[in-house]
Amino acid sequence: MDDTVVFYALVVIGGLLLIGGLAVAIVLALRVWKTGKYLQAMGAGGKFAFWGALIYTVSPVDLLPDPIYLDDVGVLGAALFYLTRLAAKARERQQQGGPLLPPQLQRRRPPQTTR
Repeated sequence: MDDTVVFYALVVIGGLLLIGGLAVAIVLALRVWKTGKYLQAMGAGGKFAFWGALIYTVSPVDLLPDPIYLDDVGVLGAALFYLTRLAAKARERQQQGGPLLPPQLQRRRPPQTTR
């Protein structure tokens, strides 16, 4: 085979892998965004994981250079795993008849005084 054919084949395969990695990162970012609807029930840790993962994904500062999306996919996957666990706990609390928010996040209403 000619060297130019091998070169172009490698370029095409590399381009397809980059597009595939970008597609996976976009899908994970959308899933993290959808999980964010339970953000209020997740507390400070959930909010930090949610916003941190999204900011890291769009940030130009990466652990690996931008054409390699493995670090973005890893951060999004870890955040999605963590947020899914927190959302499951919130749904379980709600199904047991409790409030969606944990006790430390519930708003306390001031006592009403009667006149």
